[in-house]
Amino acid sequence: MPSLNWLTRSEDIQAASGVPFRALTEVPELSYGGGSTDNILIHGDNLEALRALLPFYAGQVKCIYIDPPYNTGSAFEHYDDNLEHATWLKMMYPRLVLLRELLAENGSMWISIDDDEGHYLKVLCDEIFGRRNFVANVVWQKKHTRSNDATWFSDNHDHILCYAKDKISWRPNLLARTENSLGNYSNPDNDPRGVWASGPCHAKTPSEKTMYPITTPTGRKVYPPPGTSWRFSKDNFEALIADKRIYFGKTGNNIPRYKRFITDVQEGFVPLTIWLRDEAGDNQEGKTEIKKLFDDTPFTTPKPERLIERILTLGSENGDLVLDSFLGSGTTAAVALKMGRRFIGVELGEQAKTHCAVRLRKVIDGEQGGISKSVNWQGGGGFRFYELGAMMFDEFGRIQESITFGCLAAHIWFSETKTPYQPFRPNCLRSAVLGIHKGNAYSLLFNGILHDRSVNGGNVLNRTTLQLLRDDLAGADYKKLIVYGEWSKLLPKTMKRENIEFRQIPYKVKK
Repeated sequence: MPSLNWLTRSEDIQAASGVPFRALTEVPELSYGGGSTDNILIHGDNLEALRALLPFYAGQVKCIYIDPPYNTGSAFEHYDDNLEHATWLKMMYPRLVLLRELLAENGSMWISIDDDEGHYLKVLCDEIFGRRNFVANVVWQKKHTRSNDATWFSDNHDHILCYAKDKISWRPNLLARTENSLGNYSNPDNDPRGVWASGPCHAKTPSEKTMYPITTPTGRKVYPPPGTSWRFSKDNFEALIADKRIYFGKTGNNIPRYKRFITDVQEGFVPLTIWLRDEAGDNQEGKTEIKKLFDDTPFTTPKPERLIERILTLGSENGDLVLDSFLGSGTTAAVALKMGRRFIGVELGEQAKTHCAVRLRKVIDGEQGGISKSVNWQGGGGFRFYELGAMMFDEFGRIQESITFGCLAAHIWFSETKTPYQPFRPNCLRSAVLGIHKGNAYSLLFNGILHDRSVNGGNVLNRTTLQLLRDDLAGADYKKLIVYGEWSKLLPKTMKRENIEFRQIPYKVKK
């Protein structure tokens, strides 16, 4: 498969695996609301934030939408949107790699971009997601006015690239039917099955097998139009007539029409690849929404809520987790709240505090802009605000003192299993067991998890701590016990006999 080549490509491909793991530190005074605590707003570099999320959310995100800087030289003050082309690719590649790891197997990713980098981004995504998983290039009408001062063309559209984690199994949800689309349905013959729309009974490709006369209720014999034939065999046609699914007009003398009841058709529409502003909003609508929320805003082209609503409708269900790692003005998180989705948002600049968090508080309090009225939003929910905390290791290779048991546990579990970490005993504050994966039971003796920081206590593998681990694993099915700790007092022959493997902290912890 063709791939892009640029100056630092070889280093950039390896960049995602070299991102240091950092803790996420909650800032309670910036968190807000009650209800679900699954909603997360992170302030910091999104590459490091994505790496910090992996141990907890790998393969868990149903729908990802990002609106990265377009590399046009005309972007926001808080983004460097005048990057040299190779530097832009260097910025995007590792982020796309990590985003794919976070995406669920039945998930999809949507990326807004313009013509300047859109075609390069397509090739980049083909390489990372697999060309077979490309779904569509949606053309979105971002403005409706003509720029007569343009040198060549008036630029009125953006692209939205859509990729599935696995296109073979992924399908978009249907878009809701509009009132206009229901205007074609009626019930002129008072059929008890309800309203219906009619379609022709003939097929454009003629077949001798379906060339026969049909007798109308008035006795007139009719044939399909010249150059066509009936869509149904004679037996099937007669069965449809008996089932009153063929309509011959009010007088019973017309050419037959096939009745399609509204209950027989799909509940919605398959999406088109052209989204006009009337149905998905435009940049001006996005600006208007932001101005109603803030007196001063640095965002020149915020996306309208209706655009994000359409993406989340197609790519997620109620309760699903969605992610936006270029959160900007917070539109994706706001729409996710209003649509009953869980969200993770990451924003680099101070607007994570001054705009995103403020906007979300207004939404939780019942803000009525954007899509609020159409989805009957009444407020509610909450979110937790996080800063990127300390890196796992200091400059000497030691684990930072501020790293908690849960943080290191998640890092070790993910590095071993490549699956998200969930406490083995969620309601047990003293369990050092991380879980079981492919026959191996993993445990961690660290930071006084067993409430004993003595030299021979909770951070050291000895007969006492081993028994506590065995007790927690009672009834579990596993073959080998792998223990991370500061030291082991068990003899090598004992560990071999009992199929225990000890890995010393910090030397055996993968970076």
